[in-house]
Amino acid sequence: MTDDELKELVAGLAIAQKATIEQMKRTDEKLERIGIKLGNISQNQGDVAEEFFFQSLIKDNRLGDIRFDDVTKNMAKHRGKLQEEYDLVMTNGDVVAVGEVKYKAHSNDLDKLDRKIRHFKQLFPLYQHFKQYGAIAAFHINDDAKEDALRRGYFVLQRSGELIHTESSEYLTVL
Repeated sequence: MTDDELKELVAGLAIAQKATIEQMKRTDEKLERIGIKLGNISQNQGDVAEEFFFQSLIKDNRLGDIRFDDVTKNMAKHRGKLQEEYDLVMTNGDVVAVGEVKYKAHSNDLDKLDRKIRHFKQLFPLYQHFKQYGAIAAFHINDDAKEDALRRGYFVLQRSGELIHTESSEYLTVL
């Protein structure tokens, strides 16, 4: 191979490498956009589940035989080195219940709930002397995770019953 042929080969490889790098950048950008879309789908499903259980607990503010005075969603707290976000918190005069909401619950979500419950009274000392309960709420929870939640002493909330709520306004017209 002559020097000229070698130079031409190296130049061709450099051009091909540059084209490959450009194509990889475009592919990375597409994958990032797809990842964002898929991430938003997951986030949207979680938001739907949280809103469903929040509205359901407003209508029927009980966990088992325990009746609650209020329901709060999306409580976040940072104190010292602890930081947590709570999907649902229900209280009455001497009881607090912390709920973790998932579109589809897994056993590892129960570990998160364990941690959040451990930290709750440290983050919210106001509830220091309250009895505390935990709940996992999900549109779907597999049997093993459900049994695990019940074994850990948690309430399990699942979607059932009235799924449609209808509202109308004074402007409703017959078509």
